[in-house]
Amino acid sequence: MSTTAAPTTAPLLENRADLEAKALWVRQKVLEMSVYAQSGHISSAMSQTDLLVALYYGGILRYDPKNPKWEDRDRFILSKGQGGIGTYPILADLGFFPLAELDNFAGRDNMLGVHAEWRIPGTEILSGSLGHGLPIATGMAEACRQDGRDSLVVCFLGDGELYEGSNWEAAIFAGQRGQGNLVCIIDRNGQSCLGFTDCKDCRRDGPGLNPIEDKFRAFGFETRTIDGHDWDQIFAATKDLRTRPWDRPLAIVADTVKGKEISVMENKRLWHYRVPKGQDLSRARRDLGLPGEDA
Repeated sequence: MSTTAAPTTAPLLENRADLEAKALWVRQKVLEMSVYAQSGHISSAMSQTDLLVALYYGGILRYDPKNPKWEDRDRFILSKGQGGIGTYPILADLGFFPLAELDNFAGRDNMLGVHAEWRIPGTEILSGSLGHGLPIATGMAEACRQDGRDSLVVCFLGDGELYEGSNWEAAIFAGQRGQGNLVCIIDRNGQSCLGFTDCKDCRRDGPGLNPIEDKFRAFGFETRTIDGHDWDQIFAATKDLRTRPWDRPLAIVADTVKGKEISVMENKRLWHYRVPKGQDLSRARRDLGLPGEDA
């Protein structure tokens, strides 16, 4: 089996202050990109930010910005494609493409659209249609194993996305094949377009999904439940991804807050695809430590 070491091009943030600063910067960029373009799923990006910062800056994922298609890279699939805007600042910051590309997000002829797609360096698939990421991830995981590679395949799912039956068909296959190189991370922010699923501080008015952990275990997954905004819990749940017995796929269920760090958006469903203006924008910028006039 291939055991190629990770390139030295990726920065490693090893203390909480640096991780928090990077996560704040990502949230700031997401807000400003969306405001400039008047487009983008801001609240979806906010719930996933801390998890993605840990994956990319915390030494968890193996990648090479200078060679995005490096054969021994880990495969990261953002199945909840509406969170694409939250990956762009990270990929640009790491050097997959110039930071200047962020300035024309969702603009004419710009490669950075509302949903991430495969032509963006560092992005594996087009994930605009929900429920496709995990089936593709299981195929990648199987291919890596058959090729003798020790690459991880990390699939990042929204909890509302789990209404799609294609996810459970893929889970059956992953469990049956014992795909220990497959890691699913579920962004359990408790919301979907059908209503609140299992939000802790909200009245559920959509179909419930819990207990998500029991469902994945029923398909042969190991499961771990964490606070998706707690750095210690994130790293504790991911520190052994390469050393754990690779005979069962892993599902990490991360409890998060949709719209995290923007008070007007936190746990507010109407912000799923809406860009703040006026006082709402002023408050959002203030929450993230940004100056500027209202728009």
